[in-house]
Amino acid sequence: MKTIDVDEELYHYIASHTQHIGESASDILRRMLKFSAAEGTPTPMTPASTGMATVTTGQHAPVKNATRPDERVRTVRELLLSDEYAEQKKAVNRFMLILSTLYHIDPTLFSDAASSLQGRTRIYFAGDQQILLQNGTHTKPQQVPDTPFWVITNTNTDRKCSMVEHIMLSMQFPQELTEKVCGTI
Repeated sequence: MKTIDVDEELYHYIASHTQHIGESASDILRRMLKFSAAEGTPTPMTPASTGMATVTTGQHAPVKNATRPDERVRTVRELLLSDEYAEQKKAVNRFMLILSTLYHIDPTLFSDAASSLQGRTRIYFAGDQQILLQNGTHTKPQQVPDTPFWVITNTNTDRKCSMVEHIMLSMQFPQELTEKVCGTI
């Protein structure tokens, strides 16, 4: 697995060419560049020095930033119907895919919703693993794939559902869809 740094504009351009949930950044670039593995390795490029976003191959690919309400709903429904989602055996993995998808639908609304979500004694989301560890040593924080967010994962499934519900309703998703998503976790 290799990591490359790209600026935000290029990252969003690559992500906007996603054709299906679960398509890797590598697959997108291969399709766009008409490059196959049999052709060899392209010449490495030097990353820019500022404004970087990290793209890691072999992880859940970001979805298009869907701005229209019907596109946002369709994107979530596509996730629920995707092979990648169906293959997840653990609730925590489904939880992480949902969070990643919601972030990529609208990073600003997701950020606002996540920052307003806290428990009595815990912070659920942070931009840094250490912040979550300071609020509980057994929180098992994980980075939400392809996002700058970390989330605690040692909560039970009901708590994970309530976290997703809070975020989806804050992002103004329909109640019916929110309940359906929570029912799949």
